[in-house]
Amino acid sequence: MQHAHFLTPLALSLMLCHLPARADDLVLQRVLIDGARASQLGIADSANAGSVNQKQLEMRTVYRPGELLEAAPGLVATQHSGEGKANQFFLRGFNLDHGTDLRTTVDDMPVNQRSHAHGQGWTDLNFLIPELAARLDYRKGPYSARDGDFASAGAAAITYANRLAQSAASASIGQNGFARALLAGSPEAGAGNLLYALEVLHNDGPFTRPDDYRKVNAVLRYSQGYANNGFSIGAMAYRASWNATDQIPQRAVDAGTLGRFDAIDDSDGGQARRYSVSGVWRRTGADQASKVSAYVIRNQLELYSNFTYFLNDPLNGDQFSQPDRRVTSGVDATHTWHGHGTGINTDLTVGLQLQNDNIFNGLYNTRRRERLSTTREDHVAETSLGLFAEHQVRWSEKLRSVAGLRADTYRFAVRNEGGAARARDRQLSPSLNLIFGPWAQTEWYLNAGNGFHSNDARGTVDRLAPAPGLARTRGLEAGVRSELLPKLQSALSLYRLDIGSELVFVGDAGNTEAGPASRRTGIELSNYYKPVKWLSLDLDLAFAKARARGAATGEERIAGAVEGVGQFALSVERGPWSGALRLRYVGARPLIEDNSVRAPGASTMNGRIGYRLAGGLLLEIEGFNLSNRRASAIAYYYESRLPGDSEARQDVHFHPAESRSLRLTLVKKW
Repeated sequence: MQHAHFLTPLALSLMLCHLPARADDLVLQRVLIDGARASQLGIADSANAGSVNQKQLEMRTVYRPGELLEAAPGLVATQHSGEGKANQFFLRGFNLDHGTDLRTTVDDMPVNQRSHAHGQGWTDLNFLIPELAARLDYRKGPYSARDGDFASAGAAAITYANRLAQSAASASIGQNGFARALLAGSPEAGAGNLLYALEVLHNDGPFTRPDDYRKVNAVLRYSQGYANNGFSIGAMAYRASWNATDQIPQRAVDAGTLGRFDAIDDSDGGQARRYSVSGVWRRTGADQASKVSAYVIRNQLELYSNFTYFLNDPLNGDQFSQPDRRVTSGVDATHTWHGHGTGINTDLTVGLQLQNDNIFNGLYNTRRRERLSTTREDHVAETSLGLFAEHQVRWSEKLRSVAGLRADTYRFAVRNEGGAARARDRQLSPSLNLIFGPWAQTEWYLNAGNGFHSNDARGTVDRLAPAPGLARTRGLEAGVRSELLPKLQSALSLYRLDIGSELVFVGDAGNTEAGPASRRTGIELSNYYKPVKWLSLDLDLAFAKARARGAATGEERIAGAVEGVGQFALSVERGPWSGALRLRYVGARPLIEDNSVRAPGASTMNGRIGYRLAGGLLLEIEGFNLSNRRASAIAYYYESRLPGDSEARQDVHFHPAESRSLRLTLVKKW
């Protein structure tokens, strides 16, 4: 878990723009491939931004692809249903559900799905192939004009490699029916490279009814040139199906009528499809830099859930289906002018982000995946245009600034059996970052900015109680980064984030709805220590206080808002041996607004040992939840009814963390 100490894309552009084309290509390759550690002093715009390179991502032990995002300090990715479902995320006192307020992109393509059938900002990263990830760039808070929708708590951008250092084939087997095979390479093709990857996976998990998660994943990409001077065009395809063990009531487990890994409705589950075509073109010179990317993505989901069992329909049960199919298309373009030679170096960047979603989704009552009745069917057309400008100035050796302004306009159109309805919303989002120092190998940061998340289009056009199209956020932050102590890099930040409309989970509807305004304050500490060449240590701590604004006294807690997160990681690479050990702590949190019901904190430990054999072979053993903690991956408090209940009951409903399991992987590289 190494992070926050490498060149961000912004830092790279600042460094590369003053080099000739051949030299900047060499620097870029050295930084991204060799993983050379670089100081952030004089480069970073805040204490909470960083980049994790390919070498470091390879050192991580991840149970599922979405956990790769946990390389960003303070971020937690978990699961509350079958493996094919989008992850549950926590960051900065947010229960982000399936990705709201965490903007996620893969190769400049948005992963968040707006106006989704199940949850706003649905972020399904199961199509991600970790071995292809060249780097993960992250930042937290609404302090960059480049980030738009869903970026209030943070933004994470994963970039795939255009070329792999070696071709690779791997095969993995593990407990609970786990099996995975991967083939990847990037041979030369004409004047460029052809990257290919094929992944197949199966996993049952520890559940009484196996997940039977089946995944096929493929990537094909052609590229020419380098990352900052060249182009690429690629296609991705992903298909999956699974069974789901959704959250279960604590009362049944306490009574012994239900095991921790049992299901009440064993027909829950789903299917997912994702197909995309995208391209990126870049040109970097001494005085200017341009980038244009475009994409077309087709997503399809069929999701069956039952969170309340027999609360609404004692005869057939409460299972419901939330199908969602969509085509998302968009164009992102930026152009930067570099000013230098006058004693004050400047960069002025302007950008355009255009996105359109053509969506068909619905909500149906079902019994064992058979449709019984229709609650609603909608055709949603959602279009957004974002324009931004960002001005970076290095005033002196001890003072830098980054000022930005972003303008967004959204158009929502919904058609259903009740007719057609439209809505619009727009927002200006200014931001300012001031950087002082360094003095004594220490730099100080002040950050302020506005951001937003969009709300579900179906809520914005509601005739009786319309939700705002854009929920405004406002952030303030002060931070410090220090390398004063030898071989230790530390970052500390204090923040406050106000949001105009909190999204809350509704158990019997299985989705999120716009709620009251809220405020979060918190502190984050990140440390990286490398005492010797072959050993590195990470320690990240984050604490947050989340409160609803305007709520009655004693009713201001935000359900699901995690109050503390911590991670400690140890990485070793010496001779043919390599290994990693990571301890993750997710703190306690209220499950109801009056704080009378809480979920306890819990820690889990993962580890990995690898040994390089002759002939390019690598043997790895990974272990998950090594202490076999009986922890909960997620917990909610709401009303449900079991078959034997005479009436509905409020209760804690939880999804257990996976029990201890081991995986063995053999990798061949050539």
